Amino acid sequence: MLVAPSILSADFGHLAADVEAICNGGCDLVHVDVMDGHFVPNLTIGPVVVEAVAKAATKPLDIHLMVENNSFFVDLFAPLKPEFISFHIEEEKHPHRLVQKIRSLGIRPAIVLNPHTPPEALEFFLEDIDMVLLMSVNPGFGGQKFIPSVIEKAKRLKQLILQKNPKCLIEVDGGVNGENVKLLEEAGVDIVVAGSYVYGHPKGIAEAIATLK
Repeated sequence: MLVAPSILSADFGHLAADVEAICNGGCDLVHVDVMDGHFVPNLTIGPVVVEAVAKAATKPLDIHLMVENNSFFVDLFAPLKPEFISFHIEEEKHPHRLVQKIRSLGIRPAIVLNPHTPPEALEFFLEDIDMVLLMSVNPGFGGQKFIPSVIEKAKRLKQLILQKNPKCLIEVDGGVNGENVKLLEEAGVDIVVAGSYVYGHPKGIAEAIATLK
C-alpha cells in the first residue's frame, strides 16, 4: 500500500518541517488539498503555499482540486510539476478535455468521485486517466469519519479498471486509519490518503505511515 499523507492536518505554522517529517517518515506522495470555498465550504491554500510545500518535499506532490473552474487551477499549479492533479467529475463540464490538458503538461491526470457518485460514471474515461480518487468522506474538511460503503465501491471500480485500464490506480481519501486500511487493500486500493491519522498518531508520523503500509 502506498501512503499519501494530507498536509491539511499539518501545523501550518511549521509547514516545511511537517512536510519534511512525512517525507522522512516514509510516505510515497505528499497529498495537497486545494479548496476554493465554492465547490466545498472551506478555503485552503494557493500556489504560493504549495510552492513552499514543493520546496520542502522530497516526495512527489499529489494535488487534489476541490474547486470550481478546474482549468484555471490546473494552470496555477502545473508549474510545480506534481505527480498527479485530480479533479472532481461532479464539477467539470468537459472532463475529457481537462484530462488531455493535464497530460499535455507532463502531469498524470486523475479524477475524483464524491461518496454518492458511482464508479460507472468513469467507465468511458478509465482508459485516459492514471488514477481514480474515491472520497470516503464528504469533501471539504479533515478529520471526518470513514464512510464504509466506499469498500464496495472500490471493488466495483477495480472490476471496471481490470476491464478498461489495468494500470489505473485507485486512491481513497477520508477517515483512513490502521483499522480500515486492510479492508481497502483487499478491495483493490493502491494508495491511501491520511491526514489526522498520520499527524495525530500517538507513536509519531513514521509509525503511522508504517502501520498504513
